[in-house]
Amino acid sequence: MPTKAMATIDRHGLDVLIAALAEAGFDAKGPVVREGAIMPGAIRTTADLPVGIRDGQGPGHYRLEPSGGDRLFDWAVGPGSWKAEFFPPSQELWRSTSTGEITSHARPDPGCTRPVAIVGARPCELAALAVLDRVLLDGAVTDPDYAARRADAFVVVAECGTPAATCFCTSMGTGPAATGGFDLALTELDGGGQRFVIRVGSDRGAAFLEGVPHAGAVPTDLAARDRTLASAAAAIVRTVDSDRVAGLLADSIDHPHWGDIAERCLACGNCTMVCPTCFCSDVSDTTDLTGEVRRDRTWASCFDLDHSYLHGGSVRASVTSRYRQWLTHKLSTWWDQFDTSGCVGCGRCIAWCPVGIDITEEVVVITADGSRAGPLPAAGSAGGTP
Repeated sequence: MPTKAMATIDRHGLDVLIAALAEAGFDAKGPVVREGAIMPGAIRTTADLPVGIRDGQGPGHYRLEPSGGDRLFDWAVGPGSWKAEFFPPSQELWRSTSTGEITSHARPDPGCTRPVAIVGARPCELAALAVLDRVLLDGAVTDPDYAARRADAFVVVAECGTPAATCFCTSMGTGPAATGGFDLALTELDGGGQRFVIRVGSDRGAAFLEGVPHAGAVPTDLAARDRTLASAAAAIVRTVDSDRVAGLLADSIDHPHWGDIAERCLACGNCTMVCPTCFCSDVSDTTDLTGEVRRDRTWASCFDLDHSYLHGGSVRASVTSRYRQWLTHKLSTWWDQFDTSGCVGCGRCIAWCPVGIDITEEVVVITADGSRAGPLPAAGSAGGTP
């Protein structure tokens, strides 16, 4: 991005931007503190953001605490991702009503009543939306509802200065800096004063920036941004060998460690529910005594026993096979389907696993010696049959 596309704004300028987006008809949303976590929510001013809040994360651990300052983006990611804005957890697909000999069909208007403007998405979350675009927007069959919600969305990304202990975005090439997919990008600078370097990523972003009080970015501002991002990258200690992991996992289908993981895994599906790229869903039809039939789509998990059900039973009856399916799809076979990884290194699956299973550690064990075949747990053991 050329220097001329960079500027600086203060907190007042960010307030002006949020107000301008609302006045332009956008549904302004950003990270807010709700029920002890940082979650997507409606915002009207920067006061609605997690001001002076930071998070502590680890395997099976997530807590919020005061940071002792007034920074707006002094945290990593919470359990809720922006996926839900474009691919809702529950969605009516259509309904049909019969009255006598007349049957009428109705499909809800796709998308939201107003386009969403996201202020404060993290770079890894933009990468996750790009992955979903490959699946639901640019694939062989386009999801019309997802496409309608994505079409006019405005995104202000907040580059990451304070990663969590569970983050490994540097391994996946998704952070801490944002490289694309945004209209405007913010980097919160150290040193007080609540100042931000702001970068333009689209013509719409440039148009909105014109109406916001801002100043040109000087070399010291750009150097401060570079230091912030370099410090964040240096703080990330978890890694995944993204260049080799897909092939190594594909060659380790019978590794005995899958059974070791199954001994701990609860098959609760938390990892899939918080993942910003998982897109599995179930479709259900319901009817009532009035003759109305309704079809709904809801999020589903490959950890559910019924998810792989075919006539006669489930294909993946054991926890071993279900965990293996999830991890190998996410990091390996996703490449075969969509020419990209299904993981963006956000670390949510680590923090929100009740028993603290860390996929970065499990991948190391499974791939450390290449392919190491071994027997899977026998029927009746904790892992069950594959």
